[in-house]
Amino acid sequence: MDKPYVIGIAGSSGSGKTFFLKRFLEHFTPEQVTLVSQDDYYIPANTKTKEENRLYNFDLPTAINRTGFFQDIKRLFEGQTIYRKEYTFNNPDITPKTLEIRPAPILIVEGLFIFHYEEVNELLDYRIFLHAEESVALARRLRRDRIERGYEHDDVMYKWINHVVPAFNRYLLPFKAGADLLIQNNTDEPQIMDDAAREIANRLKPA
Repeated sequence: MDKPYVIGIAGSSGSGKTFFLKRFLEHFTPEQVTLVSQDDYYIPANTKTKEENRLYNFDLPTAINRTGFFQDIKRLFEGQTIYRKEYTFNNPDITPKTLEIRPAPILIVEGLFIFHYEEVNELLDYRIFLHAEESVALARRLRRDRIERGYEHDDVMYKWINHVVPAFNRYLLPFKAGADLLIQNNTDEPQIMDDAAREIANRLKPA
């Protein structure tokens, strides 16, 4: 098959990447678009104790199986279907599903380090950077991690101060100015994300 059109989507924690992706994918059929998420390539850390998990830095490029991530993207280029166990953020209450990632004309690559990984960045045709002010992003992160992932408030704050913010400043923020599209998402008004998703989707759909 021909090389897919590759869209890279990255953003700070709490910037609204998941919401934007959901809205964007709604404009296409499964045959038209496929998604590879960097999160599904975390090197397993589920054997760690609760305290070790708190201290372990998941916000480093080395926490990801970088080689496997890149190789799977290339396999999709070659028309192969990828089978990957989803990452459940070490939540023992969730049984991970096996993801079937089929090749498609539009490929979305999503994750914190996709611009930092040179070999992945070189494959991207269009780069989207989602951003939110730190206070807004932190409030969203606290809600998500405490409700969806069962983390304690102090654990979330420890990771935010020591891991999340330093990683964002070092591995993602330098690429903000070079993005093809910057989405500033400081409100919880879905219309901003809906409009951006619709505009891009309309441009990519065949006439």
